[in-house]
Amino acid sequence: MAQPVIPLMTTATPEDTDTRREGLEQAHQAILKEYPKMHSMLIVRHGKLIFERYYNDHHAGALNDLRSATKSFVSVLTGIAIGRGEMPDLHISVSEVLRKHIPYLHSPHLSKITLRHLLTMTSGFSWITGKKLGEPLVRNLHRSRRWGSFGLSLNIIPEQIGQFQYRSIDSHLISIMISESTGLDAFSYAVQHLFTPLRMANTAWLPSPEGHSMGHIGLHLTSRDMAKFGICLLNNGVFTEQQIIPEHWLQDALTAQAKGYPAFGDYGYQFWIGTMSGQPYKLAHGHGGQQILLFPNLDAVVVFTAESKTNNWKNPRRLLEKYVLPSMS
Repeated sequence: MAQPVIPLMTTATPEDTDTRREGLEQAHQAILKEYPKMHSMLIVRHGKLIFERYYNDHHAGALNDLRSATKSFVSVLTGIAIGRGEMPDLHISVSEVLRKHIPYLHSPHLSKITLRHLLTMTSGFSWITGKKLGEPLVRNLHRSRRWGSFGLSLNIIPEQIGQFQYRSIDSHLISIMISESTGLDAFSYAVQHLFTPLRMANTAWLPSPEGHSMGHIGLHLTSRDMAKFGICLLNNGVFTEQQIIPEHWLQDALTAQAKGYPAFGDYGYQFWIGTMSGQPYKLAHGHGGQQILLFPNLDAVVVFTAESKTNNWKNPRRLLEKYVLPSMS
């Protein structure tokens, strides 16, 4: 029997969803004048795409480099794998799953670090994090031929275990745990259990030297597929009447689990959690302005993408505060 054709996105006008078009158009004009590196802005409300604009020769079929927004997908894949019984629970020791990656020289505290520590970035691994989430040690990771061993060789500061510090190595170690637990790299696992159910056909995910999907960066998706991911999250893991992501996992992943940074919010399981203009939000965030924002009280998803290979970039938050959110109040 032929499979039914499911539309890529359901569309509507802003007015159909009680959203004022004028504010969205003002955000668009502000991007044209003030955000020269922007690639796209998509706004979804009540599960329908109500506004979609592309910039700088970008288009609906183009792939975006999600940078650190990749981390949020790694979190969701972890929840799917645990829900399917293919990955141990949150309290499993990282060293137990990644035993073969542990170098001879490693911290005596390594056995104390759990999957939950990695998800909440509270592992205590010695790391350097700048005010704008810059991570100079990522260069050392990328120069290494064995990323897993690199991460597991880091010193662990005992008093820092349980304390939040943004560090990309935690995210990559989760990706390796997905590989070791399921027998598939995160990309292959996502294609089977996330991307295909979400009707994502055009995707890419860069590997580490050992063949694991990068856990901290490396995922490439279209803007519309980013929006579909947001719709699924906002709908408690359901898409086209199919439970794709366990609801109980999302409840925890999208709830603050650790006190984060004032400029970005608190931290769940690889998601930022905060409040903007009085509206609670959940955020998958990547360098350069790659963002999937969920506003549960407004039943809205906002996607921004921009040039990722840049040192200086403008956070699109002002567009939300000044134009987009007031349009939905």
